[in-house]
Amino acid sequence: MAVPDFQTFLRPMLEAVADEQMHKIKDLAPQISSRFKLSDADREDLLPSGKQTRFNNRVQWAATFLNAAKLVERKSRGVIAITARGKEELSVAPPKITVQYLMKYPEFKTFRGFGNEGQVTSPPVEEQSEAITPAEQIEIAYQNIRKSLAIELLEKVKTSTPAFFERLVVDLLVRMGYGGSRADAGQAIGKSGDDGIDGIIKEDRLGLDLVAIQAKKWTNTTVGRPDVQAFSGSLDGQGAKKGVFITTSQFSQDAKGYVKRLGDKKIILIDGEQLAELMIDFGVATVTHETYEVKRIDLDFFEDE
Repeated sequence: MAVPDFQTFLRPMLEAVADEQMHKIKDLAPQISSRFKLSDADREDLLPSGKQTRFNNRVQWAATFLNAAKLVERKSRGVIAITARGKEELSVAPPKITVQYLMKYPEFKTFRGFGNEGQVTSPPVEEQSEAITPAEQIEIAYQNIRKSLAIELLEKVKTSTPAFFERLVVDLLVRMGYGGSRADAGQAIGKSGDDGIDGIIKEDRLGLDLVAIQAKKWTNTTVGRPDVQAFSGSLDGQGAKKGVFITTSQFSQDAKGYVKRLGDKKIILIDGEQLAELMIDFGVATVTHETYEVKRIDLDFFEDE
């Protein structure tokens, strides 16, 4: 089954600490996982950032929300214990404790951005977003912005001139660590006359290996196996065993299958969507618009208390 939303973990976590002992949150995670019969794949599913599993993120935020409602209290780093209020809630709370249910507590209202009189003191989380943690909301928003940027970026590239496309590919390859300097890369890659660029570029600054490059600025035409196969054949004449084929459109399944079956050669296919993603990752034709810092409390600072 998929990992339940973090609200589903609220009551099980409260029940797990009902013995009034101190519990490490990381030790509660296996109990919660077992209760919901989560598989290894469920527990290892990562958030879009790839830095934390979805399961651990939701367990941590369940503890944060229970603490905000004063149903548990933090004793030390990653350690919680049930409060008198929490004990009482176990006898009166519904089978599933939700964010809306916890809104009856003034402390939780303040945590959620509402004042004691019900006025909004900061933008509250939208109702439809309550099934996911604040960290997930940030990541989802970031991914949506990134996808929108990638679509807009690719459209701009498709309408650019061949000369601009040539500079773009050179800049991207240099940013990725290929070709040595930009001057070296620019000399190694030249116009092919077919609205694209072809050439040979160093795999690293020392030129220990060579990589053949072909790029096609196509709009709606799918790059098929014949084009990729012809490119593969051209590697032999250049003494290269590696190649990168870049297109602003997409590759056919036959073309993708062909490169997987190559023996002593390695060809990487980069379609329009991947091209835009790489441009974002390596800062080509993009600039940082806003930067937000997400901080957490430094519990080491309080250890002497």
